[in-house]
Order: sequence, then C-alpha cells, then structure tokens
Amino acid sequence: MPRTTSALLLTLAATALIAGCGKEPAAPAANAPAAPAADAPAAAPHPVPTASTEIVDLTGITKAEGGKTVAEVFAEKDQLAGQQVTFRGKVVKVNANIMGRNWLHVRDGSGDEGSNDLTVTTEGVLPEIGDTVLVTGQVAVNKDFGMGYVYGVIVEDAAVTIE
Repeated sequence: MPRTTSALLLTLAATALIAGCGKEPAAPAANAPAAPAADAPAAAPHPVPTASTEIVDLTGITKAEGGKTVAEVFAEKDQLAGQQVTFRGKVVKVNANIMGRNWLHVRDGSGDEGSNDLTVTTEGVLPEIGDTVLVTGQVAVNKDFGMGYVYGVIVEDAAVTIE
C-alpha cells in the first residue's frame, strides 16, 4: 500500500478514536439519505465520560489562584474564547497520543451534567486518572474535529502540571 494511503488511513482511524470515548457509529438505515440536508442540525457534541468518574474523588479541589472553576469556564466560554485560562481539577479520563496530542478529561466537582467536564489537549505531561492537575491553555468553542466530534468548549495546547 502506498505510504500516502497508509498515512491517510492511520489519520482517519485516529480521528475515529479521538478521545477514545467508545462511541460506536450507528449503522445507516437502508433508506437513509446519502448526505444530510443543508438545514440539518449540527452533529451531536462529543459525550463526556461517565463511568470513570465513579472512581475519582472530586472533593477538596481548590480553585486555582487567579483561575476559574470548570463550571465558570463553561459559563463564560464565549467571553473566554481564544484566551488563556487556568483551572485545577482531577483527571477522569486519559487518551494518549491521538492526533499527536494527549487528551484529558478534567473535573473539579463544579457544574452540572454537561458543564462539569473539560476536555484538554496537551503535548506535554501525561497524567494518570485521579491525578490533580493545574491546567493553563487556550479556550476554543464549538471546535469541530469531524467524524461527529464537536466540543462546545475545549482547552487546547495546555500546559499541565501534576500536583
């Protein structure tokens, strides 16, 4: 197989596994249209992890000095778009080296379902589930990686310090 084709297939496979959420594609119906209509709603956002947080104790996490809570980042996402943000939390999910980045899900006990889990990308340190981390990175909103992976808010290119 030519090297270009192999690289393309590898990239597509990595994209399909981005964040390793276990999301399975639905089988198309026999009468399904070939492509969505122009006025079709946007793809559903990437689901946040649920199972792994049961083993991570989120009590006692203090807000970063001069930083935000996870819930505040979600609430202020439009004002924070394109800006650096700092927050502290515990890692509830880790996916290493997908599309050249490590993907973390971080929670601090703030927020409600849907606004309590921040996805973070980093090329640096790779923490383990349960590690308390201090994160500083750039906020992006409505980030679409394709293949149905759309993030309402994500912190990219973050510096992550394990505390």
